Amino acid sequence: MRARAGLAVLALSGVMAVTAAAQVADLRSTTQFRVCADPANAPMSSRDGTGFENRLAEFFGQQLGLPVTYTWFPSGMGFIQRTLREGRCDVVIGYAQGDELVQNTNHYYTSVYGIVTRRDGPLAQVDRLTDPALKDHGIGVVAGTPPATHLARAGLAPNMRGVDLFVDRRVEDPMGELLEDVRSGATGAAVLWGPLAGPRVKDDPDLQFTPLLHEEAAPRLFFRITMGVRLEEQEWKRELNSLIRRNQDEINRILHDAGVPLVDDYGKELMP
Repeated sequence: MRARAGLAVLALSGVMAVTAAAQVADLRSTTQFRVCADPANAPMSSRDGTGFENRLAEFFGQQLGLPVTYTWFPSGMGFIQRTLREGRCDVVIGYAQGDELVQNTNHYYTSVYGIVTRRDGPLAQVDRLTDPALKDHGIGVVAGTPPATHLARAGLAPNMRGVDLFVDRRVEDPMGELLEDVRSGATGAAVLWGPLAGPRVKDDPDLQFTPLLHEEAAPRLFFRITMGVRLEEQEWKRELNSLIRRNQDEINRILHDAGVPLVDDYGKELMP
């Protein structure tokens, strides 16, 4: 009797596993390219469609022959749960490699932190965080990001003006505040993630972005960016990986045109 009961439990478990797998497989739309995105995360994603992740989404939708639709939710706490995991959408266009909340595709670009200064300012030639010139100036930085560790190690903690990363960007713009402080001279520089800062200053007559390519100590300042899909969707991941591999040149062109600084897997700058 116990043996029969055990077999019944195993059989039921197998049926439940197959059913769960089928339910997961059914979450992905076959009629739309459904994107999970922050509506106010310019220059990455924006409800008005002007972000470079919007452009990438449109490109991938064209390759798949599917219209692009969005589920909007502010990035930060709860973003993956309320979008991807609830089955409202099927892909996050930009997601750091290695995060356990999603399954990562192959990375399709690598970018780097950099320093924003005035083009005509005293820090215009600075390209590393150990430059003594920084000791005489305030420096904007996002709290908790890798450059903050480098700045503190260089003895620049008293110079740092920190802002929070995870805010509702529909009502707050910490990156914009840091850039305006550099423009006005309230601070001498801001050390920011390239995909956030590079596009904002690409055509700015006053500000410039210099990638930090010479920092040798940990933590590293360049990171791989992937697309994020649900943990169980292996076939979907492989399909996106194939698209990335076959269209890498066009992906790079979109990113370069947007002003995103690109580096290779060893942190060496990739030129347009």
